Amino acid sequence: MPRPRIEVTRLGKSYGPVAALTDVSLTAAPGAVLGVLGHNGAGKTTLIDILATRALPSTGTARVCGFDVTRSGHQVRGRIGLTSQYASVDEAVSGRANLLLLARLLGASRRQATARAEELLDAFGLTEAADRAAGTYSGGMRRRLDLACGLVGRPEVLFLDEPTTGLDPVSRAGLWALVAGLVSHGTTVVLTTQYLEEADRLADEVVVLAGGHVVAAGAPATLKAGIGSRAAAVRMSDERAVRHALGVLAYAGIRATPDPVEPVLRVALARPGDITAVVRALDAAGPDILDLTVTEPTLDDVYLALHHESPRP
Repeated sequence: MPRPRIEVTRLGKSYGPVAALTDVSLTAAPGAVLGVLGHNGAGKTTLIDILATRALPSTGTARVCGFDVTRSGHQVRGRIGLTSQYASVDEAVSGRANLLLLARLLGASRRQATARAEELLDAFGLTEAADRAAGTYSGGMRRRLDLACGLVGRPEVLFLDEPTTGLDPVSRAGLWALVAGLVSHGTTVVLTTQYLEEADRLADEVVVLAGGHVVAAGAPATLKAGIGSRAAAVRMSDERAVRHALGVLAYAGIRATPDPVEPVLRVALARPGDITAVVRALDAAGPDILDLTVTEPTLDDVYLALHHESPRP
């Protein structure tokens, strides 16, 4: 197996008496998306700052692309890109000028810088607006330009710190597609986000931080499976119908739980065929069934469960 692009072992960071990170360990493989979740103050940005060499760890080790972030910061910085929560482009100059300047600062020749700028403008759908001042761009366009700036140096690892904050749903979906394209070409992406749907859709692995500690880690599907299975919610016409349906399901050997407030029954679906058995049994309950829906556990459920178990600092 290829060596991980990111290797973090028992990492800690303290600011005086305040521990921002404690004993954090994680890895990220080439061409993978690592989602880092946590409430404000959980340690997400501190972790990114250390991996991007903007802060030094107090304890433990961190390696990016095989280089120690403390001893080989220059080599690390030459292999990463960083897009922060807020657009960091120069709004007084054009999108093209932003890209050209960054490319030149990274050592590209004038010809190389021009070619790279044109390539990125085309890839991010900014060619028509390339010569407009970045300050005139919409929020989605500025975010795309910010991401393009982070890719000027063709990084092996891209850090995205809450990249879709403030974007409308269309712009957010567009950014998701761009991230998927980067990953398909081998870029490792570390994504911090408070949009659980975003992590569920993009991340191969998720790390949940609370109070500077890792409180859960794993693939989204694994984390969701750990808090419960699929369930069927059956809405009935009234409480009389609920009692009748409870008896029908019990006769079929199916356990159901009535909602304490609404005329709704809930049935856990432990196996793929369970929903068929529920539907067949309820067919005998007559016309009092108004609706039946099947729900899956979500990362929202995981996050809320962990947040409830892990007190905020």
